[in-house]
Amino acid sequence: MSINIKSVKKTLACALVLTSALAIQACSQNAMMSSQYLRATGDLGVLIERATGQVKIVNHSDNSAISEIDGLGDLSHASIVFSRDERFAYVFGRDGGLTKIDLLTSRIDKRILQSGNSIGGAISQDGKLVAVSNYSPGGVKIFNSETLELVAEIPATVLTTKPKNKDGSPVRSKVVGLVDAPGHKFVFSLFDSHEIWIADMSGPELKLTKHQDIGLFPYDALISPDGRYYIAGLFGEDGMAMLDLWHPEKGVRRILKDYGKGDKKLPVYKMPHLEGWAMTQDHAFVPAVGQHKVLVVNTKTWQQVAEINVHGQPIFVMAQPDNRQIWVNFAYPRNDTIEVYNTETFEQVKSLKPGPAVLHMEFTPRGENVWMSVRDNNEVQVYDTQTQELLSTMKAKSPSGIFFTSRAHQIGL
Repeated sequence: MSINIKSVKKTLACALVLTSALAIQACSQNAMMSSQYLRATGDLGVLIERATGQVKIVNHSDNSAISEIDGLGDLSHASIVFSRDERFAYVFGRDGGLTKIDLLTSRIDKRILQSGNSIGGAISQDGKLVAVSNYSPGGVKIFNSETLELVAEIPATVLTTKPKNKDGSPVRSKVVGLVDAPGHKFVFSLFDSHEIWIADMSGPELKLTKHQDIGLFPYDALISPDGRYYIAGLFGEDGMAMLDLWHPEKGVRRILKDYGKGDKKLPVYKMPHLEGWAMTQDHAFVPAVGQHKVLVVNTKTWQQVAEINVHGQPIFVMAQPDNRQIWVNFAYPRNDTIEVYNTETFEQVKSLKPGPAVLHMEFTPRGENVWMSVRDNNEVQVYDTQTQELLSTMKAKSPSGIFFTSRAHQIGL
């Protein structure tokens, strides 16, 4: 039998061309399919569903929910910080749980139980360390952000007047108001022992600076957006304690001597969250304790210069990214309302009624929209900040905190 070599070569050539074409088509289809599952992190966020121990990963560009993750424990007072690349969220649970969530794969990357009762945390300036503040046992623990391995443990001051725990260990002060600060530092307050400590992690070994007798029972704290001022609210007396982190050697000084419950000892339904302070170029807008007021404070003198009468006891007072307006929510029983005020004139712009138990607000990075959790309606509502009009709603189970990845690049958030 004779074989036509030219014919065979032609057939093989055709087959190779066809195979290459099919391979290119397959690669193209695979690339298209893969691109459907790729997503950036800049418009992602995490929504706490406190009643079920779950979180939703959301997209604030199209106001949608991407996925839901469970198994996060007690989220009744949960907060979140993000890795520098915005891929991972670190969830601080009330049960002492520290959970690292992968926003791209929608799964738990790592989870540890690091204490019996914790109240929040922070991530270091370089993103390599995650710190957690603990009620029980009182103190701060610092972890490697990649592995969640323990790097340092800072026990709080022993309360010598308290009987020992059942296991024989000493009772230590609760830690609150933990924030990150420039220079690879963490700053926090000790509620029971009336102190502010600075943990400097910039060197090969931890360096602690302790400021004592700063005022009775600091219950929460904030750091100014530029990282200079650390300010703690005082539960046991009127006034606030301020530490200038540019000049910590000058110690803690007292400001706003009339800030607090005053002589009337008004009933306080919920203490304000100081992280919600709105700081514009010249003013800080402060939620008054137990009063239906927002106080206006000059940030150069730290003196009160005005006050705004509002709907109820304010909890969060938050400024839009452009600082043109502040948005205020309120404690029970008036927690169905949001009020918006102009930061130049202090006049009311709008009063909204989103529904019962508006717990938290979060602005999109450039401030065109604001998201708010309406816990008792089991939904999140999204508003246009320019028109104050409702844009969309999203179902969620008892939603509370809302955290967008833009926080990864802000001091103290």
